[in-house]
Amino acid sequence: MDNTSSPPLNWEVSANYSAGSPHCKPEVLGTFIPIFLTLVFSVGFILNSISLWIFWFYIKRWSAGMILQFNLALADAIITPAAPFMIVYFSVSHWPFGQFLCQLKVFLLSTNMYGSIYFLTLIGIHRYLAVVHCTKKTILKEEKFVKIVCAGVWIILFAQGFPFFFVLKTTDLNNSTHCLSIHQDEQAVLYFVWNTVILFTGYIIPFFASIIFYGLLASFIVKLKTNQLKSKSMKMKSMKMILVSLAIFIICFLPVHVSRTFGITLKLFDPDQCELLNLFELVYYKCLALSSANCCLDPLLYFYASKKFKESLRSVVSSLRCWNNK
Repeated sequence: MDNTSSPPLNWEVSANYSAGSPHCKPEVLGTFIPIFLTLVFSVGFILNSISLWIFWFYIKRWSAGMILQFNLALADAIITPAAPFMIVYFSVSHWPFGQFLCQLKVFLLSTNMYGSIYFLTLIGIHRYLAVVHCTKKTILKEEKFVKIVCAGVWIILFAQGFPFFFVLKTTDLNNSTHCLSIHQDEQAVLYFVWNTVILFTGYIIPFFASIIFYGLLASFIVKLKTNQLKSKSMKMKSMKMILVSLAIFIICFLPVHVSRTFGITLKLFDPDQCELLNLFELVYYKCLALSSANCCLDPLLYFYASKKFKESLRSVVSSLRCWNNK
């Protein structure tokens, strides 16, 4: 049987493609993505600055849940230095800042996204234990242990992102420089391997863990009798937390992982499908912009999850109103 007609898998990239595929040219992304990113990063910066300010200066005694929420706010804030570079890159479809800043941008982007996912998952597990097993003493309710867990998460995040400083390269394509682009042929195998690993460890496992624990929590609170005001308040607060958390997982993080996986897989195994590649690239960048909206949604969790945060926020708003009325 003649196998010459079957194209070989693109496991090794030909030297002729070292500067990018001659067949597939990146398309201009337009103005929607940079405008959307500017809006999201501006709102997210304001909300997370307020959240960190409240955590640090207004709340004196932190519970285990509060520690997890503070670390989630830090994970959201870490993308701030990379935001201007991303907006410029998507505006001009060119990376003029050099290789190191490209690596730093991807490192911050990875730390932000997966830090948010990991801490959201831990918040869900902690919430389940705090509500369903409120009378039992569990290790995840202890502040000292939670601090150790958070430190471990940050070590994992840095271990995930640090290799980018050694393996990620910029590529010149059609008189412009690209940073983490699907058209960088010499990075195709690297992107595929990295995406496969991080898809399972960074999204699928945490997502299903969140679904399981939030499902158990929802099942428990639905059965609660709400004849007492305290019980009714706790039920509503927990349901809002569940809805916000799952919305972040599904709306912000699911599309970017699906589009990236399809695009990287297509690039590796069938790189000549230019029209389809460009479609996935455009969809991926839009989904990447959408994923950044989580930094605007996470503060809702602090508001619903913590009575202290809610009271402190109202105190800040009240102080601002009094100051404006002077």
